[in-house]
Parts: sequence; C-alpha cells; structure tokens
Amino acid sequence: MLSGKTAIVTGALGGIGLAIAERLASEGAELMMSDLRVDEQICSRLLDAGAPRVEIMRCDVADEQSVTALANATVERLGKVDIVVNVAGAVSYASIAELSAADWLRGLSINFLGAAMLTSEAFRRMSWGGVILNISSIHAHATAERVAPYAAAKTALISLTRSAAIEGKALGIRVNAILPGAIDTEMLRASPNIAAGLESFDPAYTGQPGDIADAALFLVSDASRFVNGASLLVDGGLLASF
Repeated sequence: MLSGKTAIVTGALGGIGLAIAERLASEGAELMMSDLRVDEQICSRLLDAGAPRVEIMRCDVADEQSVTALANATVERLGKVDIVVNVAGAVSYASIAELSAADWLRGLSINFLGAAMLTSEAFRRMSWGGVILNISSIHAHATAERVAPYAAAKTALISLTRSAAIEGKALGIRVNAILPGAIDTEMLRASPNIAAGLESFDPAYTGQPGDIADAALFLVSDASRFVNGASLLVDGGLLASF
C-alpha cells in the first residue's frame, strides 16, 4: 500500500509512535524514525521484519534547529519526504495556579510547535501527493485537571490541521489528525491523574497502540485520498457515552 513512499515518524519509540512506524514499514514505506533517544535494535527488528529501509536519528521537537536537521537528514538519506506523522508528545501534571510561563512554553513546544515546525519543513520539501498526519488527543474535546498545557496544545494541533489542509491543497498535500482516547501505553499507565482518581481508566474504553496505527495507515494512504482537514476520534466510543 505504501511501496515507494518515505515517511518521517516523530516520537517513534513510544507506544503509539512505534506502532505506527511498524505498520507503515509493513506496508512498504521507507522510514525515518525520530525520538529523543536512538535505538538501533528497533531499526534492525523492523528490517528483519521486511521493512525496505529504516533510519533513526535523535530529534528534540521542541528545538527548531533539531526539527530542521531531521527534515534535511531525511532528504539526504532517503531522497524525499512523502509522509509525516507527528506523534511526539509529553504531558506533565500541575494545576494552572502552579504553572509558570516556562511550563506553558515547554508543553506547547513539545506537543504543538514541533508539529507546526515540521509541517513547515514538509511543505517546503514534499511533492504532490504528500500527506501529514497529526496525533492530537481526546483532551482537545474533553479534558481533566492538571493537564492544561497538554490539552491546550492538542487543541491547537487540530487548528493547525485545518489551516495546513487549506494551504496544502494547492500543493497537493493532505493534512489530517487522529484524536486517540485512552490507549494502553506507558504514558497512560504512569499517569498520576489516574492514580489520584482525577481521570478514569475503564478497560472497556481502553485501546491498543495498534488501533491508532490502523487509523493512521488509512489516513496516510491513497485509500483516504478525499479526506482532508479531518479530525478522526479513535476512542472506542468514550465521548459518545458522555
């Protein structure tokens, strides 16, 4: 389905990012994986599983120079950029009264500005038919206590998706977003909000990283050629029950 395509996946060593990277590779995409650390064993595992080509490099999405270096390295090593999946994100827990300007900026930089900067880099490099996919969050629609910067950034990411879809149309670039609900990842299991009872963890409404990867594959493939500027909620029906 993705043979001949080259994809950048940020946050590629996390639960959702890795699942997406694995799914794209299984469909024939060449990968540039990026994260705050480098794990060559992951690359080897994907290559052994049949991935055509896999590269990995460190990238701090909160740093503009690091994002530019990622885009440049992808073109230098793999020749082009067809797909960008902005997964990288992090959540910290504090009440609004406790947050400093630096706290807000850090949360926005990791969860929003990194995707915005990589979108700009992609727009300058992608050919007709390019696709950008942003991994937002259910927190953009319904949130909880002590995660205000994360929720604000994920909401801004939906706005970026709409704006980029409008501007990308003339370039032949589609831009969409996925809003995961509760997904069984290390981030979810480590949440102090869940431990404190500020957020619920209902197994009936908890998905797996592969559920997001399935949706991602659809949105970056030609099967979704007429889907643009959309935000797909993948939450097992959680918000529908509110």
